[in-house]
Amino acid sequence: MSSNYTTFKKYPDAAQAKETQQFLIENGIECLFVNASPQLGSSFSGELLNEYEVQVHFEDHEKATELLEKRAEGLLDQIPEDYYLLTFTDEELHDVIVKKDEWSEFDYLLSKHLLAERGKTISDEEIKELQHKRIAELSKPETDKKGLIVTGYILSLLGGFFGIITGYVLFTSHKTLPNGVIVPTYSKADRAHGKTMVILGIAVLSILLTFKF
Repeated sequence: MSSNYTTFKKYPDAAQAKETQQFLIENGIECLFVNASPQLGSSFSGELLNEYEVQVHFEDHEKATELLEKRAEGLLDQIPEDYYLLTFTDEELHDVIVKKDEWSEFDYLLSKHLLAERGKTISDEEIKELQHKRIAELSKPETDKKGLIVTGYILSLLGGFFGIITGYVLFTSHKTLPNGVIVPTYSKADRAHGKTMVILGIAVLSILLTFKF
């Protein structure tokens, strides 16, 4: 992730990401296009795993969201008769609203519109509360990593490079929440284990190399 920028939107298609980037730039938002696809390339990962990001300054997240939603509003009167959201249940449309970061601005607004038509209007206050709860849930560190920690320690004790890598990932990994806030991926305890793995792995590897040469 580029310095001073955080992930705003992710796309599986580069053209979509660049189009969003251009739109935001034209509306006064500084942003970057970043190819976040796996480094091994498509021959290993496949095209479906390609990922492209539009990154903006943290303080511009809300404004950028408002711009995209305003643009999408103008498309609500052009809904194709066979558009997939039209077949969604109330519960499924509600889920789109709660998890708006996983959907396009058009799908989010259309879900609100369809629920309102069905007499299931959700107020802006309710939406904010639901999304606040989702942010709180997403901010929680990943748990149940005992297997990974045990494996990392074993690899580190064996002087394996992958033990050091495992520890480094545990210690340094972060994730970007839908509101642009960056938080550690793993718990404080797991990060401490990761740091220990790195130190242990380097120490063991140094000893092995000393005896070898």
